[in-house]
Amino acid sequence: MSRLLPRDDSRAQNRYGFVIILILVAYGLSVSSLGPRWNSVILFVQILTVWVVFTVSESGRAQRIAGIALVVLGIVAVAGFFLTGGDTPPSWVSNLITGFSILLYLVAPIVVGRHLLSRRVIDLQTLLGAIAAYLLVGMMFGFIYRLLGSLQSTPFFGDQGPGTLSEDLFFSFTTLTTTGFGNLVPAANPGQTFAILEAIMGQLILVTAVAKIVTDWKPAPRPDGVGATEGLGATEEE
Repeated sequence: MSRLLPRDDSRAQNRYGFVIILILVAYGLSVSSLGPRWNSVILFVQILTVWVVFTVSESGRAQRIAGIALVVLGIVAVAGFFLTGGDTPPSWVSNLITGFSILLYLVAPIVVGRHLLSRRVIDLQTLLGAIAAYLLVGMMFGFIYRLLGSLQSTPFFGDQGPGTLSEDLFFSFTTLTTTGFGNLVPAANPGQTFAILEAIMGQLILVTAVAKIVTDWKPAPRPDGVGATEGLGATEEE
C-alpha cells in the first residue's frame, strides 16, 4: 500500500516568509531618507525580492527568462546611477530607477498569485504568499505615485507639495487598506485615478483572497501521513 500525498514544500513556505522580510526591508530603506545614493541599494533589495519570488513560485521557463531580464535591466539602472556621478543624480536617472521598481513590483504579485491559484491546499504557505502579494501591490502603487510626482508639472499632493517617497508609500498603504486619513490627497489625475484603482484592488484582495484563505485554512498533512485530513488530495492505492 502506498500513500499519495501532496509534495512537501516547507522550504517554499519559509521562503515566502523571507519575501515578506525583504519587502519590509525595502520599505524601511525607502522611508529612511538616507539620500539618493541609497536608491541603488533599495533597487537591489527589490531585485532580490523578485528573484526569490520567482524561485518560490516555481514559475515556468518563460517567467524565469522574464525575471532574468528584469534583473539585467535593474543592474543597468544601477550602473547608470553611478556613472552619472555626483551626490544628486539627474531626474531621468531617478525616474528610470523608479520605473524599474514599478516593473519589479508589478511582476512579483502576478507570479505569486499564479502560484497560489495552482495549489490544491490552503495552508501557511498560501497565507504568507497572499500577504506577500498584498504588500507588493502596496509598494508598487507607492512607486507609481513617486514617478507621477516627478513627471507631472503640478505638485502631486497639491498644497502639500510633490511628496517624498516616504509620503508616497504612506499614502499608498493607507489607500490600499482604505484607511483614508485625508492628510495627503492627489490634487489631480492621473494620481486620483490610480488611488481609486488601488483602493478597489485592496478591498478585492482582502474580501476575496485573504478572507477565503482564513476561512478555508487546513494544515497540510505531514510527509509521514500523520494528521492527514479529508479534502487535501490524499488517496490510497491498494
